[in-house]
Amino acid sequence: MGALDGKSAIVTGSARGIGRATAQLLASQGAQVLINDLDADVAEQTAKEIDGQTAVFAGDLTKTDAPAKLVERAIEAFGKIDIIVNNAGYTIDAPIHKMSDEQFQAMLDIHTVVPFRVIRAAAPHLREPAKKEREEGREVFRKVVNVSSTSGTLGNAGQANYSAGKAGVVGLTKTLAKEWGQFKVNVNAVAFGMIDTRLTQPKVEGNAMEIHGEKVQLGIPEGLRQAAPMLIPLGRAGTPEEAAGGVFFLCSPWSNYVHGQVLHISGGMFGGMSG
Repeated sequence: MGALDGKSAIVTGSARGIGRATAQLLASQGAQVLINDLDADVAEQTAKEIDGQTAVFAGDLTKTDAPAKLVERAIEAFGKIDIIVNNAGYTIDAPIHKMSDEQFQAMLDIHTVVPFRVIRAAAPHLREPAKKEREEGREVFRKVVNVSSTSGTLGNAGQANYSAGKAGVVGLTKTLAKEWGQFKVNVNAVAFGMIDTRLTQPKVEGNAMEIHGEKVQLGIPEGLRQAAPMLIPLGRAGTPEEAAGGVFFLCSPWSNYVHGQVLHISGGMFGGMSG
C-alpha cells in the first residue's frame, strides 16, 4: 500500500533533478505521474525508468497553449488530477544593471506565469469533483505544490529576475489557498535552498541548456559553491531526493491541514545562495 494509491499527479520539469526525484517518489507511493520536459527524448526515457504508471507531455510550457495541453494529456492518460507540482524552471543570472528585459521576462514567464496557467487549466478538474463531494458531505483532499526558492523569499544577488519570479509564485500560492480551501485543495509552496542540481553545479561550458533556440548557461561560480556549506547549518547542499521529500509531504494525506504555507527546504540556510 502506498500513501498515494489511486492518485494522479502532474509534475512539471520532471525529467531531471528535483522534478525527476519528485516524480519517482510519488510513483513509488502509488501515484500515476505525468512526466514533463522540454526534451521529448529525455522525458520518454525518464518515464520508462520510473517504476510505476507514467505518461509524458513534452513541450515548452511558456508557449501560451502548452499548459492547457499538459492538463489535457493528464486527463487523457489518467482521467483525473489529484496533485499538481509546478516545478519547471531554470536560471539566467546577471546583476540588475546588466540584465536585459528578455532575461527578466523569461524568469517571470517560467516561474510565475506557467504555474498560473497550469492551475487555471486544471481548475475544472479540481473544483467540479470537489463541489459534488461537498454536496455528499465528503472531504477529499487534492494538492497543489508550487516550487519557490529562498531567492524568492529572501532575495539573492545576481538573481533579480529569478527572485521576482519565485516571489511571485509565493503570492500566487497564498491567494489560491484562500480561493480553493473551500474545495479541499491544499495549496502550498516549497522554497528550496542550495540543492545539488544542474542549477547549482559549477558554471562551466558544458553545464548549459537550450531555450527557444538559445544557449542558456547554468550553474553558479565556484567561489560561491565553496562558500555555501558555511552558510548552511547542516553543512552541505541537499540532494534532489531530500528536496523531493518535502514536496511529497505536501502531496500526502499528512498535510491535509497544512494550507497556504511556504516550506523552506534549505538545511537551515536563511541567506540567499540558492538555486
